[in-house]
Amino acid sequence: MYLCAGIFLILFGGLFGYLIRYIRSNDEALFNNSYNSRQRVLAAENRRGTIYSADGEVLAQTVMTEDGEERREYPFREVFAHVVGYTGKGKSGIEELENYNLINSNIPERDKVDNELAGVKNPGNDVYTTLDTNLQQTAYNALGAYQGAIVVTEVKTGRILAMVSKPDYDPNQIADIWEKVSEDTENAALINRVTQGLYPPGSTFKIVTALAYIRQYPETWSGYRYECTGAYTNGGSRISCYHGTVHGTVDFMTSFAKSCNSSFANIGMQLDRAGFQDTINGLLFNQELPIPLPYNQTSVELTAESDDADVMQTSIGQGKTQISPMQLNMITSAIANEGVLMQPILVDQVLSAQGKVIEENVPQEYGRLMTQEEAEILTSLMEDVVLEGTGRGLNGQPYTSAGKTGSAEFNQVKEDSHAWFTGFAPVEDPEIAVTVIVERIGSGGDYAVPLARRIFDAYFS
Repeated sequence: MYLCAGIFLILFGGLFGYLIRYIRSNDEALFNNSYNSRQRVLAAENRRGTIYSADGEVLAQTVMTEDGEERREYPFREVFAHVVGYTGKGKSGIEELENYNLINSNIPERDKVDNELAGVKNPGNDVYTTLDTNLQQTAYNALGAYQGAIVVTEVKTGRILAMVSKPDYDPNQIADIWEKVSEDTENAALINRVTQGLYPPGSTFKIVTALAYIRQYPETWSGYRYECTGAYTNGGSRISCYHGTVHGTVDFMTSFAKSCNSSFANIGMQLDRAGFQDTINGLLFNQELPIPLPYNQTSVELTAESDDADVMQTSIGQGKTQISPMQLNMITSAIANEGVLMQPILVDQVLSAQGKVIEENVPQEYGRLMTQEEAEILTSLMEDVVLEGTGRGLNGQPYTSAGKTGSAEFNQVKEDSHAWFTGFAPVEDPEIAVTVIVERIGSGGDYAVPLARRIFDAYFS
């Protein structure tokens, strides 16, 4: 009997200890749970804090209406809709990410007592983001009426400078338009396409294929040659170059710069498939990502047993391959940062209403995705895309740049494709990485590159 009681007490103590540790390590997630009544208590005591851009502009604030009611106001309306988010019909974006801080007040206790006696609410904590108002507005204007997404990051810090997704909505009107936008699955305006959109990467995936080939043929990759006739055939499978272009004799660099599908299908067929999968996984596919906002996990379905058709399609970023603009930007940033990926940051600081630092996010390495030498080779390949290849729309600017375009087919109609560009600048000392996708429009060189150029121009001006 005593033995059973002892075992029960040990098990109970272990469970209690686990619950304490779980609560301490997940306190914000538990707090944000919609069933947690503590939110309502704090909302009655505190006025929700303000969200600021990195340059000090108000992105979200609580104002009082003429009838004495609190109203959440978003001065930039649609421009920051997805990244800042909304509150009222649930929460999204930074409003959800920083809900715990925004609804809390860290002013001195004596001031809280004075406010309670005076019958006024305590000012909530303020959130200072990494977002740059000018770059955000530039990206928003550049995307215009297109559907798609743009994300801009600092390669050496991981700070997210701009994040735009379209179609969008006005968060000031979220209560009035909720039924319409939440039921419109065709446009999916509530989806943040930067982190939650999954697309075939098209030729931007040749970055991954190129890295795998360089790793498997370290001594001979630079001597690669291929005769492009406009298509590559293996068994019953055929890969065509974009619009059937015949590239002629190409080496490794020209294959990348001209985005030769035939050559890269040939390259893919020369790869050890298990090794190819290792490179893919090393670039964060098929796993959790260090993204601060809700996201959809990217995937590549490739194994040692994959058939030739799947390998050929995967090598050019088609088939069953899916990627988000945010992950592609992270890979690009790692290349620009000598192979090291920095932890993506969306919030710099949380301050009390009196300026006391409550939280501060400092740049930190997430991990090394490739060696410095591999990053230098990929940088050279991506620079040649701008100088001689499909990214020539960025050539001749006051700044140097490197990148990769993509035209990703998404259905059986060959003319239908998403336009991609991902790249960084300046080449000699990279500062920012820009990733653009424009849905259902055509080639990356024609449509995505000009948008990226507007962002680079705005940054370097």
